[in-house]
Amino acid sequence: MVWITGDKHGEFEEVADFCRRAGTCRADTLIVLGDAGINYFTDARATALKQHLAQLPITLFCVHGNHEARPETVAGYRRQAGFGGEVYVDPRYPNQVFPVDGALYTLGGARTLAIGGAYSVDKYIRLLRHWAWFEDEQPSAEIRARTEAALDGARWQVDAVLSHTCPERAIPVARRVAFEAYGEVDFSTERWLESLRERLRFRRWFAGHFHVDLEAPPFTFLYHSILPFPNP
Repeated sequence: MVWITGDKHGEFEEVADFCRRAGTCRADTLIVLGDAGINYFTDARATALKQHLAQLPITLFCVHGNHEARPETVAGYRRQAGFGGEVYVDPRYPNQVFPVDGALYTLGGARTLAIGGAYSVDKYIRLLRHWAWFEDEQPSAEIRARTEAALDGARWQVDAVLSHTCPERAIPVARRVAFEAYGEVDFSTERWLESLRERLRFRRWFAGHFHVDLEAPPFTFLYHSILPFPNP
C-alpha cells in the first residue's frame, strides 16, 4: 500500500498511531509532502529523530520542504535506485527516502512527478531568533531545468504530482491571506509551478505547505490526514 500525508515538522505521533491501526509494514510507503523535519536540525536531535523513525513499520518517501535541509547537503546520504528513479537514502535509516527534486517515480502504479521547496514566510523570524533557515529552500534554476527536461521525456503527461507548495492560482485563498500577513511573500516557485500546470496533463496534484486538509479537485492539500495514494 501507498499512503500520503502533509507536513510533519518532526512530529510523527499521528503516523505511528496510523501504522498501528493499519497494520503497516516496511513494504508500505507513506508519502510526506514536504517539511517532514527529519533534517531540520543537524545535531543530536536529528539523530534521535531518525533513530526513532527507523523503528516505524513503514517506509517514508519525503518530498523536500522549506523547513529542512536538502538531503544532498547532509552528511550520510547516498543517491541510489528506488521507486523507478533515484532517491537519497542514509543507509543507517533505510526507511527514510528522499526523492530528487524534479524527478519522476512510480508510486502505487502511478507515474508521479516529485518537486519540493517553497518560500518561508517565517524566514526573518527564524533569522532573528537564530533558528535554522535554508538559503536553497526554493527550486534553483538547475532544478527547474531538470524538472522540465524530465517532463519533456514524459511528453508532459503524468498521473500525479507531489509538491510541497502548489501552482499560484491553486493557493487556498484563506492561506494566501494568512501568509501575506507576514509581509511581502516570494511566490516565484508558485508562479513557476503554474507555468508547469498550464502545459502538464495530470489527474491529481497533491501539496502540503499550507497546513490545511482540503479537496479542491484536481488538487488535494494535506496536513493531518493520511489518505491512500493515488486517490481515484
